[in-house]
Amino acid sequence: MTRYIDASTAPNRNTGAIRLYNSHDFIEMKKAGNAAAKCLDIVSEYVTEGRTTKELDKIIFEYAESIKAVPATMYYRGYPASSCISLNNVVCHGIPGSKVLKNGDILNIDVTLIIDGWHGDTSRMFVVGKTSRKAEILIETTYASLMKAIEILKPGITTGDIGETIQTYAEGNKMSVVRDLCGHGVGRLFHDHPNILHFGKKGEGYELRQGMIFTIEPMINIGKPEVKLLSDGWTIVTRDKSLSAQFEHTVGITESGYEIFTLSPSGQDHPVF
Repeated sequence: MTRYIDASTAPNRNTGAIRLYNSHDFIEMKKAGNAAAKCLDIVSEYVTEGRTTKELDKIIFEYAESIKAVPATMYYRGYPASSCISLNNVVCHGIPGSKVLKNGDILNIDVTLIIDGWHGDTSRMFVVGKTSRKAEILIETTYASLMKAIEILKPGITTGDIGETIQTYAEGNKMSVVRDLCGHGVGRLFHDHPNILHFGKKGEGYELRQGMIFTIEPMINIGKPEVKLLSDGWTIVTRDKSLSAQFEHTVGITESGYEIFTLSPSGQDHPVF
């Protein structure tokens, strides 16, 4: 049986229970989420042909430092960078490095900033120059699947409802949902209970209750859903080398609906082609 606990009395570790946060916590999460979203707004200006992903990561680190935030990925379980930057057929957890961006590339930049102990977690797709229409449709489908799932959020529905909404939309557009990775509870902890699957059946999973905070971050492939982990222990790619896209928001469940903590301050949540 699922256990829901008051976040203020919960231990600072993932216990398998679902934390319920209060209105003050939501304010703090909005600060962290806004900082992460603004970081993506800023780095968007530098996603240009000829720049390396390591240079983008440096910009993210310097922004975090300027606002006295901590990049949550830095040294997390040995991860070596301030962000995850995933190009083309990389599904997620791409490590920034010497890879040079070229015209037509698509990439996901995933940033989590810690502000006063709260984790603002978000990711967004970017396009270098002019990409293919196929890639544009993938990005549009992925973003729409995320937003359609967010729009149904309210107390009483289940995590299965979220998964079914994403899966139905993506597969209806002849694309596939990655099943090996998921969203997660977040707040004082980077990764907390429950896992938020991006596939499923209505009515299954965990019931949503007021005060829950979690990420929704569908990873959608043009090809098949299978993925594989590279030898660096982090980078996950599509097994068939097809393009992949991802968008992520951190959300909180309110009395009658939801709040998105990671909206772009300048309205750049979706790339303009």
